[in-house]
Amino acid sequence: MRPLIYLSFAYALSEFLLTLVKRSNGGSVKTRSDKGSLIFLWIMITAGFTAGFFLSNPVSSFWEGIGLPLIIGGLIIRWIAILQLGNSFTVDVAITENASLKTDGIYERIRHPSYLGMFLVVTGFAATMSSFYSFLVLVVPVFAAIVYRIRVEEKLLINEFGNSYTSYMASTKKIIPGIY
Repeated sequence: MRPLIYLSFAYALSEFLLTLVKRSNGGSVKTRSDKGSLIFLWIMITAGFTAGFFLSNPVSSFWEGIGLPLIIGGLIIRWIAILQLGNSFTVDVAITENASLKTDGIYERIRHPSYLGMFLVVTGFAATMSSFYSFLVLVVPVFAAIVYRIRVEEKLLINEFGNSYTSYMASTKKIIPGIY
């Protein structure tokens, strides 16, 4: 149980710091089109975690053994994606002045690895709640919010990078390598 508490604080702190530090600011933004996707994502995460905890069962070592690796793996994937994007990463959907299309590194396999990382973290926490209903009320709404956000982001990327991005889309999956 103790590692789960530490991981939940680490995840919450990292997302809070990202929101403070990596928000697009007026001077360095070329194009912005968030369409409420950041707020929608945060509402789904908050509501999902709240409902999930209310519906949860006591943590079992079996589900903790499944959830903890998902959380850790998700955090690693998310931060690799963020670090590889560098100054081009923003928490809101925006293209910075110096942004270029990233197609190497972790982005060679999937277009949205930071969302994959986030989804794995959420799925891991849902698994540790040891309840099918907790899993449903957390994972399904967050996945829906991620899909909506990806749709908003991809429209912006197509407008910005044109054929380069559509070619990249044809050669990679959105969020799950080889599947979706």
